[in-house]
Amino acid sequence: MDVGELLSFKPVPTPKRPNEEDLEDSDDEGKGSKKAKRSNKSAINRMQQLGNKSLPKEPIISDKEKEDILRYVETEATEGEILDDTAVKKLVLNFEKKALRNREMRIKFPDQPEKFMESEIDLFEALQDLSAVATVPDQYPLLVELKCINSILELLSHDNTDVSTKVVNLLQELTDVDILHESEEGAEELINALAEAECPSLLLHNLARLDEQVPDERDAVHNTLGIIENITEFRPELCVEVAKQGFIQWILKRLKLKVPFDGNKLYATEILSILLQNTPENRKLLGELDGIDLLYNVFYKRHDPSSAEEQEAMENMFDSLCCALMEPLNRDRFLRGEGLQLMNLMLREKKMSRNGSLKVLDHALAGPDGKDNCNKFVDILGLRTVFPLFMKTPKRKRILTLDQHEEHVVSIISSMLRNCLGSQRQRLLAKFTENDLEKVDRLLELHFKYMDKVDRTEKEMEMEAEDLDDDAQYLKRLSGGLFTLQLIDRIILEVCTAGPPAIKQRVQRVLSLRGGSLKIIRHVMREYAGNLGDAGSEEWRQQEQQHILQLVDKF
Repeated sequence: MDVGELLSFKPVPTPKRPNEEDLEDSDDEGKGSKKAKRSNKSAINRMQQLGNKSLPKEPIISDKEKEDILRYVETEATEGEILDDTAVKKLVLNFEKKALRNREMRIKFPDQPEKFMESEIDLFEALQDLSAVATVPDQYPLLVELKCINSILELLSHDNTDVSTKVVNLLQELTDVDILHESEEGAEELINALAEAECPSLLLHNLARLDEQVPDERDAVHNTLGIIENITEFRPELCVEVAKQGFIQWILKRLKLKVPFDGNKLYATEILSILLQNTPENRKLLGELDGIDLLYNVFYKRHDPSSAEEQEAMENMFDSLCCALMEPLNRDRFLRGEGLQLMNLMLREKKMSRNGSLKVLDHALAGPDGKDNCNKFVDILGLRTVFPLFMKTPKRKRILTLDQHEEHVVSIISSMLRNCLGSQRQRLLAKFTENDLEKVDRLLELHFKYMDKVDRTEKEMEMEAEDLDDDAQYLKRLSGGLFTLQLIDRIILEVCTAGPPAIKQRVQRVLSLRGGSLKIIRHVMREYAGNLGDAGSEEWRQQEQQHILQLVDKF
């Protein structure tokens, strides 16, 4: 048998998500789950592959055999070996022997591959046999007790990347979230062992030597990201450790690569979003790594994504930027890096990126940390961009729902009215007097729309008669339209008290014509003042509450 064939042998891996070759077939299946799992494809006998033998023909199953299979599935009867403690110990012992033998042969014959070739194949087969333990997570504590997890992780630095990619596939199978939830105790033991051994760092070291031009190694990159997703989903607090050990740097570097879009880029954007979502430490780290600039420089500025997968990647990057902007220092970086100008440009381009840029603007301008961004946005003529979107929600290339789009737009205007000062505030107020107060009419149109939504939500809550406490009821009303209504009524208060008298006169006239009243707006805003969130400091919350109540008194 040719030695070269044996050394170049690579098994068929098990990618966690579809790669680029599979994307063309995804239309029939819909967009698919972000956590799509693949079954193991290594059904072909490896020695037949090595010997270049033809594949066996698929056997024909008789009707009787089909009935037997159905009966087996229904009764869950099995005649095979059960993976009890003894069986698992045998697998581990066999694996340890093969790993030791391969290590010895490589040390003894470092420059003679034909000498250690056979031990490498045996090691690969032992790793394949260990994957059976993924079907019995109750046995994970035994793997940990026998120090098998540490031995497996050591092989991530094996000289042969075929072995390290097989280890990645094995870890991906062992950490499958569905499997982990079958045994909480077993999952805890496994995740603890991986965390103590700094598994993310070892995975990252292996990533650095993988060539994504090679299909098997590209799949190994994919499965590595799958392992990170699995362990952070099962234990979210590990997001901090994953980032500390270098994964955010690797993802940013991967996103910068000028290569055709593929499944690994999509998965990298998803993992970045996961790492930033609920972890302030990681948001700060992203800013320190100049990740803010990088993120909005890889957006789709002048053209739309060419596929559903590219669109999903674009949305993940926008979500990551929104998460990052929750940190005050990142708002300043965004301002200095001309992020506002870029978002304004994308809004005007009328591409799909307009949806994400609207969300990013909302996050950049909101709260007490958005003052500088609000004033700058007015200076760069952002009002000319936002108010057409306020007057009419675009129908084409709108990924956001109608309600989501309206919520972001009114939130941006509300933030500017609260944060803008001097000439910028006067320019903003002047917008509501243009074209015979058409923007005031639009405000009231939205007020009545969301009043109706809130009324419907409250009636549904009464009919369902759910036993909800006051906080739960308030949250349900917020999601049912109250949050957007509060933003709209906040704008009405601001423009009526700070603008010319004609604005308030128009508001009163329209309210009386449509059966509304100033009392309702006052009630909505008093409730809003009494339930301010935890954004900003305690001092800011008190000032905001006092400001809103003063507006209500003047209204």
